[in-house]
Amino acid sequence: MRTFTAIIERCPDTKLYTGYVPGFPGAHSQGETLEELHANLQEVLQMLLEDGDPKLEAEFVGTQAVMV
Repeated sequence: MRTFTAIIERCPDTKLYTGYVPGFPGAHSQGETLEELHANLQEVLQMLLEDGDPKLEAEFVGTQAVMV
């Protein structure tokens, strides 16, 4: 079993949650709830991993607060 870090955002217009795995092409989905998004991301990742290990284009490092 593998673990990937997903970035989660919520659209203020549609109220949908969107998530993507940085650097993993095609690894993105959406859902009306966090639970639905989680299940959708799992399904997408499982399908993408059927083609073998991904060649990640980037690695998630973290977040940073920027004061202006």
